[in-house]
Amino acid sequence: MKLYTKDHEWVVIEGDTATFGITTYAQDQLGDVVFVEVPDVGKQLEKGGEAAVVESVKAASEVYAPLAGEVIEANTKLAEDPGLVNLEPETGGWFAKLKLPAGTDTSELMDEAAYEAFVQSL
Repeated sequence: MKLYTKDHEWVVIEGDTATFGITTYAQDQLGDVVFVEVPDVGKQLEKGGEAAVVESVKAASEVYAPLAGEVIEANTKLAEDPGLVNLEPETGGWFAKLKLPAGTDTSELMDEAAYEAFVQSL
């Protein structure tokens, strides 16, 4: 199941693992991505805390962790090919995978329909 934040991150939760990145809307707003800094494996991320940095031809932006957890894998391909974020923002352009603590609360995240309505309201 894919869920979304109001900061335009997406997250897919499978068991106790969450993969996240930025939405198609977010990468459209950024323009051509030229640099991505992903979190280090082993780093503990706080929900809503800074997780990554994306720089585009327009601006540098922080990417926030949609959920708390420990980084168990980072998408190192983004260092070599940051344009993956533009080409495949919600698939191959993922940022990191987190191991989620038991009882992780996802109630503040939106499903796709709610996120689409949120984007339309902007």
